[in-house]
Order: sequence, then C-alpha cells, then structure tokens
Amino acid sequence: MTRVAIIAAMPGELKPLVRNWPHSTRGTTHFWAQRTEEEEWIAACAGAGLDAATRAFAGIEDGGPIDLVLSIGWAGALTSDIAAGRAHNCAGVIDARTGERFPCDAGAGPLWLATSPRVADETEKRRLATTYNAALVDMEAAAIARLAAMRGIPFYAIKGISDSLNAKLPDFNRFIDQKGQFLTRKLVLFALLRPWIWPALIQMGENSRKASQSIAERLHELLDE
Repeated sequence: MTRVAIIAAMPGELKPLVRNWPHSTRGTTHFWAQRTEEEEWIAACAGAGLDAATRAFAGIEDGGPIDLVLSIGWAGALTSDIAAGRAHNCAGVIDARTGERFPCDAGAGPLWLATSPRVADETEKRRLATTYNAALVDMEAAAIARLAAMRGIPFYAIKGISDSLNAKLPDFNRFIDQKGQFLTRKLVLFALLRPWIWPALIQMGENSRKASQSIAERLHELLDE
C-alpha cells in the first residue's frame, strides 16, 4: 500500500481536502485519513513552524513508512505580481536559516518557496525575495523537505497565497505560542480594540479560504498525474 503524507500547519489549510475524512487527535496534532485498497492518504497538522511540522511528520511516520510527502498550506507572496487566493506548485524550498535548497520532484512549478522561522512582514518579505530569489514564504516546508531528503522520499510543496506582498497586517508572531499553536482568542481581543485593522483581517480570511480550495484542487491534479 502506498502511504501519502500531507502536512500543513493549521486545520483551515486542510479543510476543503479532508472535509469528509475520519479525524483524530494526538496531543496538539490533528490527523485525517482516507484509505483504499491501494492507497492511504494521511493528513496532519501540529501548528506553525519547523518544530510543529517535524511533529506532524513523525506522527504520520509512526503508522508506517511514508512513500510520498507533500507540504501544503498558506504562504505569503514575496513579489507584487503574485495574487492572493491562488495556489502554486513550488519548484523547491529554501531554508532561510541555512540557505539550503531542496528541489521538489518532477512536475513542480517555477516558483521557489522560502521557509522563515517567523511570520514575515513586508520588509522581511522583500529581503527574502532579494536574498534567495524566492517568490513565496512559509514557516514549515523546509523541515518537511529535509526529512523527505534524508529518507529518499519524493517531496512536493503546494502553497496558497493568504497575504500579498504589501498587505498591512498585525505582527502575527505575537499570536503563536512556543509549540506553534495559534492563539485565536488573543488575536480577537487585540483586533476588537483596533477596528482599523478589521478590513485587512477580513480580506486575509477570504484570501485564505480561496487559497485552501485552490490547494485542494492542485493537490488532486498532482496525485491524479
């Protein structure tokens, strides 16, 4: 049986894909599984960041060897010509801490994804674009790419754009705890006192919803191939 691992950071990134899949949890890690006689698809998310992505990978691997792994989820645009709400197959992933590059397997798109240890603001986005010639930024994919490379597993990254290059958003780093869990209540309380940021947050929510749907569509296209 072929085991396909699909790893994200947040449940919302997976929602359109796993809507009718059986769900379980182990600690802070969520799992969804879909099985046929020949294939098993296992999706997992454990939070934002490299450590959380590593936990999600390990949780899937506890159930047996992985034959194919995909890093999916929301990403920020590093250039002004990349529109929010659409998903892209990435050419590869760059670890912004080390400069290491991990190419995706055959069928990947032209855009490179940089993985940052923090949520990138506009200044950091421009630096990443200039330093690495990257087009997208996330916080997890490099960890998954490295684990896949160590095991010789085919790796793909599909990322949907939740925020454009010049989106004026609050510093989301303050709303992520040490385990990579998003502190939704803290953000809501923060936003209630700052109504001028509501339009940007609403727009990001709509972009994220569209991006998740686009990710699911691109993932099905890739696996059908």
